[in-house]
Amino acid sequence: MNLGEQLQKLREEKKMSREELAGEMNVSRQAVYKWENNKGYPDIENLIKLSELYNVTLDELIKGDQSFQSKIAIDRKKSEDFSDPGFVVGIILVFVGLFLDLGTFSAGVTILGFLTMFFYL
Repeated sequence: MNLGEQLQKLREEKKMSREELAGEMNVSRQAVYKWENNKGYPDIENLIKLSELYNVTLDELIKGDQSFQSKIAIDRKKSEDFSDPGFVVGIILVFVGLFLDLGTFSAGVTILGFLTMFFYL
């Protein structure tokens, strides 16, 4: 049984409407609809609220849904992956900035040293 079917079954066992559940969870009725029809997944905070509301563990909620488990695994892998283009560009810009700053600093020191020598001679 996937997560959406399980959420719908648990809600119906509690004899709640989608609107009542949405009010209890502080989300829109459309969000509950999307969760129950597998068009979206609740975030971790909402999963915790749902597990408390239905008196089930998080394991019981998500273990039956293989696609949700694989989505969690993919999201975890992405968060650990440093091949994000924005991350790479940011690192390159930091190093270029440091290189240019150090180059400007050393050029300034060289010019200052030259001027100091010129005034002493």
